[in-house]
Amino acid sequence: MFPRGIAVVAITRRGVETALNIGQTLEREGLKNSIFSPKKYIQDGVCELEGKVGEFIKNNYSQVDAIVAVMATGIIIRAVAPYIQSKLSDPAIIVVDATGKHVISLLSGHYGGANELTKIIAKGIGATPVVTTASDSMGKQSVDELAKLLHLTIENPKSLAPVNAAIVNGEKVVLVLVGDVKIPLNVIDSFYVKHVGTKEEAVKIVKSYDAGVIVTKDLIELEDLGKPCTLLKVRNIVVGLGCRKNSHSDHLVETVNAALEIVGLSAERINMFASVDIKRDSAAMIDTAKLFNVPLEFLSVEALRSLSHPDLSPDSELVREKIGVGGVCERVALIMAGKNSSLILKKIKLNGTTVAIAEGK
Repeated sequence: MFPRGIAVVAITRRGVETALNIGQTLEREGLKNSIFSPKKYIQDGVCELEGKVGEFIKNNYSQVDAIVAVMATGIIIRAVAPYIQSKLSDPAIIVVDATGKHVISLLSGHYGGANELTKIIAKGIGATPVVTTASDSMGKQSVDELAKLLHLTIENPKSLAPVNAAIVNGEKVVLVLVGDVKIPLNVIDSFYVKHVGTKEEAVKIVKSYDAGVIVTKDLIELEDLGKPCTLLKVRNIVVGLGCRKNSHSDHLVETVNAALEIVGLSAERINMFASVDIKRDSAAMIDTAKLFNVPLEFLSVEALRSLSHPDLSPDSELVREKIGVGGVCERVALIMAGKNSSLILKKIKLNGTTVAIAEGK
């Protein structure tokens, strides 16, 4: 969650104190963050805010996953206004008053995670969360919230407004899973859920409801259904594995589960495990794959060595000396997740095992 980090920006002395409390809350949640303020208010743990707020936003808007503005709402609204593009790409924008009484989800509430982050911060600093999206205020699940939760790509974003309106207005909205799509049904509400084998069956079902959502592994063309319908494509989730020669499967399973918890993923969303081919006979990896009922693939050292990717952690010289490449789990996950993949979790280490998670687009 928020892998590119969170920028916390304060512009007053009192605001810096609140920003530091926010930073401590984010640290407890394992969320990477940096705090910025004007030079005259800097103290330990605070970076200098060079220039005005608008200049900072211009330089960082597309570089972080969230911006927490400890200032008046009007200031941050004017600062971000020139750069707002889409709820699918804009960072989460959250406003906190200098005294830390209220935390407001301002932009990218669902898909960008602002609503969730607002609640985390409010709970951590003892503030009142303010979330105004209609579905949240009515206790209903929006399509973009569902897509974010399950790591699904929204293929026709213009459909979100009418489908979400149908949900908010209490109309009958169906969620259709096509083929062997696997998603955890326990996290779904506000939808009637149906399973079908083909696109044609999905379309037929949607036509019998007020609105619909179709979830598929393959990109399909939607005709004019006469009903609002959002198409969600399942992203490829690959878990890269690494472990010592005598590691036990219990340890590797524990690390996989810890990794899934960090990013909020269900085990049902794993499409594949992967590792380097010198681990092909690893009982720990084989048993782990069987336990999760997920395919396990192996890649050559040459394939791993050829990968260049901005998400990769610094190479380990120890690993390079042993197998000829500076890292395994991040590389195999990125390669097997496919073109334009990215790490949603950099490698974590536990009991002699390592795990990283990548998702394809």
